[in-house]
Amino acid sequence: MTSSIDQDIVVDHYPATGRSMRIAYVTETYPPEVNGVAMSTARLVAGLHDRHHDIQLIRPRQDGSDAAQAGPRLHEVFVRGWPIPRYPHLRMGAPSKRALIRLWSVQRPDVVHVATEGPLCWSALQAAAHLKLPTSSDFRTNFHAYSKHYGVGWLYRPIMAYLRKFHNRTQCTMVPTEGLRRELQVCGFDRLSVVARGVDTDKFDPAHRSDLLRQEWGAGPEDVVLLVVGRVAAEKNLQVLLDAFDQLRRVESRARLVIVGDGPMRAALQASAPHVHFAGQRVGLELATHYASADLFAFPSLTETFGNVTAEAMASGLPVVAFDYAAAALLIRTGDNGFLVPFGDAAAFVRVVGELARAVERRRAVGRQARLTATAYGWDAVVTKFEAVLRAVIQDHAPAVRGVPAGATPRSH
Repeated sequence: MTSSIDQDIVVDHYPATGRSMRIAYVTETYPPEVNGVAMSTARLVAGLHDRHHDIQLIRPRQDGSDAAQAGPRLHEVFVRGWPIPRYPHLRMGAPSKRALIRLWSVQRPDVVHVATEGPLCWSALQAAAHLKLPTSSDFRTNFHAYSKHYGVGWLYRPIMAYLRKFHNRTQCTMVPTEGLRRELQVCGFDRLSVVARGVDTDKFDPAHRSDLLRQEWGAGPEDVVLLVVGRVAAEKNLQVLLDAFDQLRRVESRARLVIVGDGPMRAALQASAPHVHFAGQRVGLELATHYASADLFAFPSLTETFGNVTAEAMASGLPVVAFDYAAAALLIRTGDNGFLVPFGDAAAFVRVVGELARAVERRRAVGRQARLTATAYGWDAVVTKFEAVLRAVIQDHAPAVRGVPAGATPRSH
């Protein structure tokens, strides 16, 4: 069932049974948009739905590309969306406080979860406060860290102040790693809970390796292929990757670099690095095949909250070189299932990539261990933890509420 709160509200009631929850899940990005937040949000929604929770998914309409979600306990509500500067294929949701108050007064959720920090989710927090609904949030993207990459470093403090105010309005903010929890706690964020991200180890699998695809890259069976997956943008620190590839080519002249993704820097990089293969944006089996067909994964970003691509590369059997933070710090044991270098140490990053060029057997052994590590991070365990946090938020909120706001629909369970 889908509806739009741009116009009239259309509401279907799906009575919850047993211990199921009514969850209003608000997000400003969702497939078919391609980014880590969209993909992980979709997996959580699907996991909660599979556990028989009633999901009210509220998100921006995506230029007619929306596909209605099927299922008796899943109801989509679309709002207007605005294109994001520099990323016209992505959209942020329009403020919708009044419409959400009307919607939730008719169909009252047990909890409101906001997955992003844009205007739609801000208005969702305001509407939830008006109706005395418990709320939780995800800290998903380091917007404050991005500012220095676009010549507006002076925005760091106001952006951080906004994010702190945003998340401290909720009963709980979920973060993907203990390291990020400590960082945000120092910055004044309250009520933080660590909920890691999962990886689909059926989809991302070494079995998808393709010699035909490697031939398209100009790589023979024994040539080293270095891979990176992500936005082609300033905040991804791609110059370090190019420096590492230059070092790699000094050792192995037939080495190849493949960049999977799109973004505002792609045209400039293609012009300046004609020896690099730009594969563009890939999804589904195509993406899995690109991972599995490489030999080494390099992730130079310093602005991730987690970095789903690290787990995806490991599940695909690739040794990963990354800085010691976010998902890499959580998942990688240097020399065993990957390689960590000190945070921000570009010279060490370049050196390690170069050292691995001829270490064929070592790379393969580390890749096998990486795959084993990834299999312990399936989405089922992540959904279980997420579900438990939502239940705790509802329980903690209950004693503070006396009655329900006028116009609310009474609970049927």
